[in-house]
Amino acid sequence: MAKATIADIAREAGVSVTTVSRFINGNFGKMRPETRQRIEQTVARLDYRPSASARRMRQQRTHVVGVIVGDISNVFSSLLFKGIYTQLQPAGYDVMLMNSNNSVDEERDEISRLLSQEVDGLIIQPDCKRFSAYSPIVSATIPLVMVDREPDDQPGDIAKVTVDNHGSCRALAGLLAEHGYENVVALSNIRSEISAQMPRLEGLRAGCDEHGMLMIPVEANGHDTQWLTQELRALTGRLAGRTALVSLMGPMLFDTLEALRELGLRFPEDVGVVSFDDWRWSQYVRQGIHLLEQDPQRMGQEAAANLLEQMNADADPYAFAKQTTLPVAEIPAPSI
Repeated sequence: MAKATIADIAREAGVSVTTVSRFINGNFGKMRPETRQRIEQTVARLDYRPSASARRMRQQRTHVVGVIVGDISNVFSSLLFKGIYTQLQPAGYDVMLMNSNNSVDEERDEISRLLSQEVDGLIIQPDCKRFSAYSPIVSATIPLVMVDREPDDQPGDIAKVTVDNHGSCRALAGLLAEHGYENVVALSNIRSEISAQMPRLEGLRAGCDEHGMLMIPVEANGHDTQWLTQELRALTGRLAGRTALVSLMGPMLFDTLEALRELGLRFPEDVGVVSFDDWRWSQYVRQGIHLLEQDPQRMGQEAAANLLEQMNADADPYAFAKQTTLPVAEIPAPSI
């Protein structure tokens, strides 16, 4: 029989992994007696035994923080890391940057490697949709902040820093309706189990439904620019009424602009163009691209600031966890 994990205890007892972690580490302050008893009974029934190495992690300090990003080549990752570093380096911490390549398996290996290094805290741009993938971190009571994305079942007492992806895209649909657009083509490139593009897609769909517009999702993962060009040729050829193309991530905009050039389509004369972006390089394209702009550097600063609070805690670090949602800035341009 496989050895029971903290995620197994949480599932069987009907509580979060952080609650089980508090029980294991003797932090019963805010725990109801019945919850404590239920966890205790589950631990005994499953014969769960926390590892000695996990218990030692919180007793020793290395002044090293681990950061895992999904794609180290993305400008977003560079700006995010800059924000993290500007907070942690003056506080006396070294920062280890790891790349998961948007892979659940590679992310798991990086987490194991960082835990073996006994890092004092972790900031992760997660790849896995199930929070159980991160239970070894919580089991060791390592301070943790998730950035940009969040697992579907992430506990409310785990810190996160995201932006208002859903709300900003829902509002964008209203703006496009005001400009007379009837069709919205949502261009995405989702390469992991979870992505910030997913709530953007949901928000755009909700806004289009509210305003009676047709939304057509186009997922480009695994395809090249030639494929995208063919898709856009077919769509723009058959759609009636004004059509807007919305790139749900910055790098996707490069391929979209290349496809439009190949097709000889102008914006906003032939189609409207909007993009999520992390920096304003697109202002140099014609008269500029209408943007929804997030601030990765600020995201990194917020994540690192909360991680410092958790690492400085005398007892339960998750009691200091914060859930932060940053606004998305609209940068108007004549591309719509």
